[in-house]
Amino acid sequence: MMQTQTILLIIVAFVISLLVALFQYIYKSEQRKKNSFFFASLRFLSVFALLLLLINPTFKQNTYFVEKPTLVVAVDNSSSIQHLDQEKFVGQFVQELDDNETLKERFDLKYYSFSDKLNDSLHLSFDQKQTNIAQALEELDQIYKNTTAPIVLLTDGNQTYGRDYQYSTNGHKQNLYPVVSGDTTFVVDTKIQQLNVNRYAYLKNRFPVEVMLTYSGKDNVNTKFEIRSGNSIVYTEPISFSEEENSKVLNLTLPANRVGVNQYEATLIPLEKEKNIINNKKTFAVEVIDQKTQILLVSDWIHPDIGAIKKSIESNERRSIVIAKPNEVKDINDYQLIVLYQPTGRYRNVYEQIKENKKNYFTIAGTRTDWNFINTIQDHYIHEIIRQTEYYIPRFNTNYGSFLIEDIGFDSYPPLQGIFGEIRLKTDHDPILFKTINNIETQEILFTTVEKDGIREAVLLGEGIWRWRAQNFLDTKKFEDFDEFFGKIVQFLASNKRKSRLNTISESFYYGNSNIIIKAEYFTKNYEFDSRGNLQITVRNKKTESTQTIPMLLKNNSYEVDISSFEPGDYEYTVSVSGENITRSSSFAILEYDVEQQFLNADIKRLTEIAKNTDGKTYFLNQKDSLINNLLADQRYQPVQKSKENIVSLIDWKYLLMIIIIALAIEWFARKYNGLI
Repeated sequence: MMQTQTILLIIVAFVISLLVALFQYIYKSEQRKKNSFFFASLRFLSVFALLLLLINPTFKQNTYFVEKPTLVVAVDNSSSIQHLDQEKFVGQFVQELDDNETLKERFDLKYYSFSDKLNDSLHLSFDQKQTNIAQALEELDQIYKNTTAPIVLLTDGNQTYGRDYQYSTNGHKQNLYPVVSGDTTFVVDTKIQQLNVNRYAYLKNRFPVEVMLTYSGKDNVNTKFEIRSGNSIVYTEPISFSEEENSKVLNLTLPANRVGVNQYEATLIPLEKEKNIINNKKTFAVEVIDQKTQILLVSDWIHPDIGAIKKSIESNERRSIVIAKPNEVKDINDYQLIVLYQPTGRYRNVYEQIKENKKNYFTIAGTRTDWNFINTIQDHYIHEIIRQTEYYIPRFNTNYGSFLIEDIGFDSYPPLQGIFGEIRLKTDHDPILFKTINNIETQEILFTTVEKDGIREAVLLGEGIWRWRAQNFLDTKKFEDFDEFFGKIVQFLASNKRKSRLNTISESFYYGNSNIIIKAEYFTKNYEFDSRGNLQITVRNKKTESTQTIPMLLKNNSYEVDISSFEPGDYEYTVSVSGENITRSSSFAILEYDVEQQFLNADIKRLTEIAKNTDGKTYFLNQKDSLINNLLADQRYQPVQKSKENIVSLIDWKYLLMIIIIALAIEWFARKYNGLI
């Protein structure tokens, strides 16, 4: 329906067009000719069409349609389904749902698969090494938060990491219908439920190991727990279980006598009647190092940044930090790195020791920093002396090339507060972060690394990085990204290793259930990141002597390769650059461990709980017909008729434009023919 205002405008346009035509060809004409009304009609048509084009009259049009509820089918694609011999039955169940025409008439079926992440496709291989059911359900709840979309969840209920989905589903809008895949029959079983150990230990020390053992059964049983290193037994303890005492926690320590990666195998000797003995073994490793990075933080102030720096540095067990006031610093030779927090004239003794001992250092400036003192005590840079503070939002420099570092979302981080003014660098420097001031992106440096005469320094021109660490936790529910970023800065400053055009990054060992990514960074002769490099990695299995050469793919500011499919074993690798005589080599170990094979039964208890939490119901694979009938009979899932109001143009602008062109063309040719032009 057109509005009254639009109708009035059309009438006005009609009148104006008529008056223009009559005025030009009837009233203004000295002698009325027989074809004057013809010309007036053409002029009226062209003017009226032009005015309609400008007015663009519209009307409201309501369209009605039926919206079916969505039925979400989410299928567990982890290897535990295959381990429990359920992959065939799960595939048949999904196919039968898809073949049911009545179900498809009632619902709009959407299929997903999940393991460690949710995928909006259904390519079932049942070979994924991790399962995060909680994350998959949370993402589905967000996707369909504004619609009616019951979820059929085909899974064994065994989750390897993530939040406990039994409790995370409280408050979910959609109804859950778990379909249990796997045996729920009670069987006797002993297993190593969990083994906790630090990744690093120090030479000639003892490192702690915590082991949780569980038993499912009714009889009193006796067995033995032991830990082996190679062919030697390094720890053993008899274990007794009963129906009441069905779990034990062992806390023990092992000696760290050899530098490098030390592999161990923990075994809970299986009972005679056990079916699954895979979960009775766990392999773990500890890297023994012979030194620890000591860091000295000098501060004359109490500030939240100090706590954030301490926690971030000590998140890596290979590093320790000592906090001291300037007048308490006597000898810095015991430290690999000195952190100077908001230095003033009281830091003179520390600067003199740094210069004398040629130590690398990290300067963090802020609102209390004495730039008069800093400008005179060192010759790397000069900062303008302005008695005014400013807030600086960080902006990551994607071309940073001193070492491999990634943007952790700096542009969304809170601003740092520092002294207003420009800093002028007098020596080689590599900016990590630039300043954004009042939403204006600048090339002024906020965070940079400096290197002169073999001495490295990092300069951060703002206080408040504790907010960055807190923001990282709010964004990711963990501190790892910030701690890794800060740790790389510390690692770079604590090392005197010279720059290399090719660097590789890998762990000394990986567990078999983890993603194994090896990264490399490649620079030009001017030490600028080179994205044009053709890098290859050659990996050799030390035992079988088999080798495999794989091209490395460019991703952000690094090259990387995913070798998660490699079998457990000891490997060494070499990264090379085509056309360059540059290579880097290292080694790593993959420990045998498949967390998905630790489960013997489906977890029907937690699946039943999430069905209750969401007013759904639990089914088994052989209850397909019951599930379909209940879904069809449930009055909550009815098709809904909806209307949609569209604003539609009365006449398409293309037709109006065509009418204008044709009317004007005919008028021009007619006037030409009649000698009026």
